[in-house]
Amino acid sequence: MSSPQFPQTQKFALSLRAIPEGWFSMGCAEGRDDEKPVHRVWVDAFEIAAFQTTNAEYVVFQRSTNRSPQPSWNDPNFNDPQMPVVSVSWFDAVAYCEWLSLLSGREYRLPTEAEWERAARGGTENGLYPWGNCAPEQVPDYANRWKAGPEIVGRDLPNPYGLYNLGDNVHEWCLDWYAADYYARSADRNPRGPANGARRASRGGSWRHQIKVTRTAARSSIPPALKYADYGFRIVCQST
Repeated sequence: MSSPQFPQTQKFALSLRAIPEGWFSMGCAEGRDDEKPVHRVWVDAFEIAAFQTTNAEYVVFQRSTNRSPQPSWNDPNFNDPQMPVVSVSWFDAVAYCEWLSLLSGREYRLPTEAEWERAARGGTENGLYPWGNCAPEQVPDYANRWKAGPEIVGRDLPNPYGLYNLGDNVHEWCLDWYAADYYARSADRNPRGPANGARRASRGGSWRHQIKVTRTAARSSIPPALKYADYGFRIVCQST
């Protein structure tokens, strides 16, 4: 199997969406225990990538920093340039953000859980999924999708904030440490998770799961050094 074919010199333009400041209800009363209690959270305005970070974007970082390719690089189920990059650890994702910050002069990072959920809700309060309350099985052609890996980004319509793949494709690393009981003690303004932990939080759905699309409030986590083929990321920066 061959590696994906990218131009030796490749530039990309980030597609960012502005998320307004405001309060929202974070969590789900009918969800798992770690989604409770539902609590009001204020998030400052920020910008978030419309798409999960793609292979085409990540390879520029790899080449610029002489990093080794991720384990899935030679697998055609994962290496289309417009697929989300996968098999990146939390540390890899953070390093990408630091590199992009130096390159651009803006401060990029991973989203907090609160920022991710605020963006995924698209300005609404009660929808179970980024598109509302319809079950995942009602997503067009659901039964025939995500068979052996993620899809190219942006296949379906965006949410009201113009963001794609917020419930599907790959889990997305978040900035926060994860704690199952954090919501009971969360700050009400710009929470960033507990001060320490053993696992980093993640959000969004996974092509590997039996149910491919995840509810907006659903939380997940793994140790930050792990590299799974259903883990990727998207980036944020503060509004200017």
